[in-house]
Amino acid sequence: MCVDELGMNLAKRSYLCQLIYRHHYRVRRHFSGGGSDDEDIKVIPFGEETHDDSYIDLPEPRKGKSVRKPYPTPMKILIQRAKEEKELMKLNPCRILEHPPDNGLLVPELVEVSKQVYWARESLLIGISKLLPFIPVLTCRFCSEVHVGHVGHDIRSCTGPKSGLRSAMHVWRIGRLNDVIDFPRCFHLFDRVKYPRVVHKERFDFPRIPAVLELCIQAGVDLEKYPAKRRTKPVYSIEGRIEDFEPQCNENVDDIENEEHKMTGSEENQIHPSVLLNSEESNNRKELSIGTMTSWFEMISGVRKIMEKYSVWTCGYCPEVQVGPKGHKVRMCKASKHQSRDGMHAWQQATIDDLVGPNYVWHVRDPSGPPLCNNLKRYYGKAPAVVELCVQAGAPVPNQYRSMMRLDVVPPDRDEVDLVA
Repeated sequence: MCVDELGMNLAKRSYLCQLIYRHHYRVRRHFSGGGSDDEDIKVIPFGEETHDDSYIDLPEPRKGKSVRKPYPTPMKILIQRAKEEKELMKLNPCRILEHPPDNGLLVPELVEVSKQVYWARESLLIGISKLLPFIPVLTCRFCSEVHVGHVGHDIRSCTGPKSGLRSAMHVWRIGRLNDVIDFPRCFHLFDRVKYPRVVHKERFDFPRIPAVLELCIQAGVDLEKYPAKRRTKPVYSIEGRIEDFEPQCNENVDDIENEEHKMTGSEENQIHPSVLLNSEESNNRKELSIGTMTSWFEMISGVRKIMEKYSVWTCGYCPEVQVGPKGHKVRMCKASKHQSRDGMHAWQQATIDDLVGPNYVWHVRDPSGPPLCNNLKRYYGKAPAVVELCVQAGAPVPNQYRSMMRLDVVPPDRDEVDLVA
């Protein structure tokens, strides 16, 4: 082999190594120190960037209506827990339940959290209703797609009726508050421990309220419109059945004690002060958007804390949710394979997205610019509709959604799409 051929092979090998290095490694520079050339560079191996706490990828769409939702807890762990509970029941068939809220008592450290979540939800609804006249929300007439902005996007993702005739283009119309954030409803339980399930014949006897509100009530919020039984002594478990030996004559005493914990009109000051500002002025509008986003994060963080102790269930095939120890027995499921279940829901553990529908939308960097292009959709990011609404109203971009909104990606112009690899 001559020297020229050997040099060409070495050059090819060096170039190939550079390509492999660029493909398998990503370099992320931290600009918190000012962005100087001497700052440290953190190298993240390809495929491991999802393990970074600050990295959040775009939400994956559901594979299909016939595919069940993934289990938050692996099935092996659920089977192991069921076996342990069964063995414990055999060893001690009659026992007092010690840990709240399974024993009917409230978790003391979550009572204040539930009140914070309740007022954060109220502040969030007030803030969104004041921002909608200035930052319109559009929804498709034929599917569930939502867009925040004055002009709808041109991304062809419509799956509604006759979408093929429109080349999957959306037909936009003005949306409402429920299109920004969705609070699914569930049955309100007066006694979550003794009567945890609603049967099909009793479906009209129990009111349906937002699941977040029901979670707050079960965790300690007392509302006159939706009463709930509060116990002072734990319940018994006799061969799996819950028995309450607390005398009925103490109910009047409990009502008197609960009156002290009921929220009064003076607690209305717990609504975030920023959402009470006049939204006509631009300066107040920015403060309003910041307060609305703050209420959103307070509600989400509080709901996560409560869900660690209080059980929330969702159907594996439809959006139905139920707050309580068990799911209800109302035959109202119309999703896939409901005939084999006689309309019953396939209950499983719920996640925060099942309880509070974030409704992810495309992020618009320039609201006054041209609409989003279908050929450039891989360069666009997403965010919850609440976050996108607040950002367009003037609130700063939260750090936990910067990677999902793809702010570090520079999309090319429309005439440069063919030149980008």
